[in-house]
Amino acid sequence: MSVTVALGFEASGVAAGIRRASPDLALVRSVPRAVGGAVWTTNRVQAAPVEVSRRHLELAEPQAVVVNAGVANAATGAAGIADAEATASVLAGRLGLAPEEVVVLSTGVIGVPLPLERVLAGVEAAALTLSSEGGDAAAEAILTTDNGPKQALADGGGFTVGGMAKGAGMIHPRLATMLAVVTTDYPLEPGEPAELLREAVDATFNRISVDGECSTNDAVVLLANGASGVSRDSGSDARFADALHAVCDGLARQIVEDGEGATVLLEIRVAGAETDEEAVAVARRIATSPLVKTAAFGRDPNWGRVLAAAGSAPWNGSFARLDPERLSVAFDGVPVFERGAPTGLAPSLEGVAVAIDLDLGLGAGSAGYLASDLTYDYVRLNAEYTT
Repeated sequence: MSVTVALGFEASGVAAGIRRASPDLALVRSVPRAVGGAVWTTNRVQAAPVEVSRRHLELAEPQAVVVNAGVANAATGAAGIADAEATASVLAGRLGLAPEEVVVLSTGVIGVPLPLERVLAGVEAAALTLSSEGGDAAAEAILTTDNGPKQALADGGGFTVGGMAKGAGMIHPRLATMLAVVTTDYPLEPGEPAELLREAVDATFNRISVDGECSTNDAVVLLANGASGVSRDSGSDARFADALHAVCDGLARQIVEDGEGATVLLEIRVAGAETDEEAVAVARRIATSPLVKTAAFGRDPNWGRVLAAAGSAPWNGSFARLDPERLSVAFDGVPVFERGAPTGLAPSLEGVAVAIDLDLGLGAGSAGYLASDLTYDYVRLNAEYTT
């Protein structure tokens, strides 16, 4: 119930028949008036619900979020826009809101028309079952190829932050096929949620990669209603920022751990870069390298692939700065390459997580990334996704 653990939030999840015999439509709403913000996919091809919800957030503060799974309502033209608007309108009428106060999210197969009659019937049913105990049902209803629900919460001392997410494939920096809804009873002013959320997303959801694919639908939404009654000061603001980061980080980590077909979590840490931005570029390049990811699947400490990826990290129109003679690499704490020379050591990679540490020896820049390995099951799952 993490998405409803904060005071004043209700949620529900129902089976609307959008996909085969499983919950596929979720609602989250704030009972007291809330403020909110969102971070959206940067893909140039954006789904109808993204377009509609962006426009809604420009006009009003969000009070409710509706999510359907199974159909992405992406690349569906004017009809898709109309379907997303109709979904918001029906839910708004049921909850006594303006349509612009509803955020609409969808996930699933691209290019398939939304089964609107089923969605609207599901909206009606979900509105009737909204409850402060409905967080678990909502978290279950938004899943697609996920193996299970993803939830996180953090106690800030007098207030709470909770959240739910979905995502297992099409996961790449700058968001991907992932959706997340985060709620808090901490008091925020209009405009603050988007700013605070952007900072948290950049350090968490934008530092994960499963397969290097950036989707059309991804979004992270934050609702804040102040129902905790806690008084704000610089200390509580800092605790809130930490709690928001912790929830986003927990959800992001669960997404990578549940990557389609994944058997290994790669924890990539880069230090000693000229700048933080270059450290991010190097970490991203390693995290998205098919050669590094397939080596991880085979539990092969092939540090040469890491070197090759690090040396070809796109940055500022060229590659991030790197001097091979200063570079050091370690797998699970075992040095395999030190200041330009191999050590001859061969670590045994047997755990469910593998740590890859690079020290570029150039400066104070650093960054971290999470990634999954690339497996036979990933290929099978995506080869059969629509068939």
